Amino acid sequence: MSFDPATLRYDAAGLIPAIAQDTATGEVLMMAWMNAEAVARTLETGRVTYWSRSRQAFWVKGESSGHVQELVELRVDCDRDCLLAVVRQTGPACHTNRRVCFYTAIRDGAEVELMAPEG
Repeated sequence: MSFDPATLRYDAAGLIPAIAQDTATGEVLMMAWMNAEAVARTLETGRVTYWSRSRQAFWVKGESSGHVQELVELRVDCDRDCLLAVVRQTGPACHTNRRVCFYTAIRDGAEVELMAPEG
């Protein structure tokens, strides 16, 4: 059975959340948005491509930073309204230069920074 990005359930803006997970460590790296074209480009190139809501443009992860996400597998959730991109991450995934975007925990009612920027 071949896959058609049009079969996914996108929001009113034509977007679907995509979570990136490191294939080696299982870490959840980040969450960003894709549209049908970004999904298709990701599958065609093997380089994870997102849709930037602020710039209204495609961005290939690592294109300017060198912190590349190489697609290992793209998974669709049970409701077809969220994606999991299992990736090989080169360098930090977060634009703050941290390994992951989820570097803040809420513990006992306070925010705790779990990791500092790399470098």
